[in-house]
Amino acid sequence: MKLSDGFDARRLRPKGPSNWRLRFGAALAALLATLGCTAGHMAGAASLLGRPPALGELNATPLGSTIILVIGLLVLLFGVWLWRLCRRRARQSLELAMAPHLMKKHD
Repeated sequence: MKLSDGFDARRLRPKGPSNWRLRFGAALAALLATLGCTAGHMAGAASLLGRPPALGELNATPLGSTIILVIGLLVLLFGVWLWRLCRRRARQSLELAMAPHLMKKHD
């Protein structure tokens, strides 16, 4: 006898957690990387090349522009690291992984 009335196969599978936090984190990381690229490289390099009014008095000296360049590079690296971390966690499987030596051997 076939009992198909009211049967839903989707109820048998556990619902996975939503990954909106990881997507938001990846978007924030991309924004940080963009901010680091523009602030550090554009403003700092422009000041070092002789056009200092990019950020006013903040990067009028070579020391200030070097500090802005280093801070921008660090923000860029942090944004890329955070983006890669969020992408890796979003793509990892939540199921159990079996070790290869426990699998069935094929001759």
